[in-house]
Amino acid sequence: MLWPSTRWLPSRRNTRLPQPESAVRHEPDAALPVGVLRSVRRLTQRRGRDIANKFLVEGRQAVREALAAGDIVEEVVVDDPAKHADLLDGYSGTLWRADESAMRQLSDTVTPQGVIAVCRQLSFGWEHISDARLVVICSQVRDPGNAGTVIRCADAFGADAVILTTGSVDIYNPKVVRSTVGSLFHMPILTGVDLRDAVDRVHSLGLHVLAADGEGEPLDLKALRGELRRPTAWIMGNEAWGLPVADRALADEVVAVPMWGGAESLNLSSAAAVCLYATASAQRRNSEGVRNERAQ
Repeated sequence: MLWPSTRWLPSRRNTRLPQPESAVRHEPDAALPVGVLRSVRRLTQRRGRDIANKFLVEGRQAVREALAAGDIVEEVVVDDPAKHADLLDGYSGTLWRADESAMRQLSDTVTPQGVIAVCRQLSFGWEHISDARLVVICSQVRDPGNAGTVIRCADAFGADAVILTTGSVDIYNPKVVRSTVGSLFHMPILTGVDLRDAVDRVHSLGLHVLAADGEGEPLDLKALRGELRRPTAWIMGNEAWGLPVADRALADEVVAVPMWGGAESLNLSSAAAVCLYATASAQRRNSEGVRNERAQ
């Protein structure tokens, strides 16, 4: 399997990307031409995104994160440049002004926030996670909201990467992008990976693989504390059917999030949040303990 890595997502751990030489700049009061509107609107569909190798980022916070990530933003469309002056401070790329009708055609929300960025899609390879200690593997996760929220949780709890297997949702789906609230730009995200290959790869990196599934043993934080302190990869299954038996067999251990109330189950993103928090807490305590021992 080929892992294109000609472009690397800049993050808090990486350098900025170079600005494309072909970038065109316009004055802030330039009205959005019909031809540009059509080309940008195509990015609301997967086929258009795949052809152009671009995607849309909507909303002030998400656009702010995209601008901070590096020179990946090719164009910005706003309803009122003055209203977003603070957000656009320092941005020297293409800027278009669009009326309400145009913004609604580009927006994926009922009430557009009035700012949309056109960004280049980003590629990752295994070399970008060679020193990972916490990884999430999403196996055939197809709900955009769940996928985006898992990415956001992974970012919040300090995960080093997220891997989405073949059959999972397009991470540039507008609902996924919106659900990440900018976390999409904070870590490597690998897509289109075969689950077995993903498990083999993280095993080769020295990660202990845990599968989260309702058929597993209850997650006992005290009993598993030693295990969770190790570099860990969590496999999270499909929202509807979880992880098939064959997929669970790929993991070193299968655990379930214990529940004491009347709910039948947790949704994917909630379970991921619990598992990631437990692991991140154990790893953080372990690293702090090592530092304290060295200080003594």
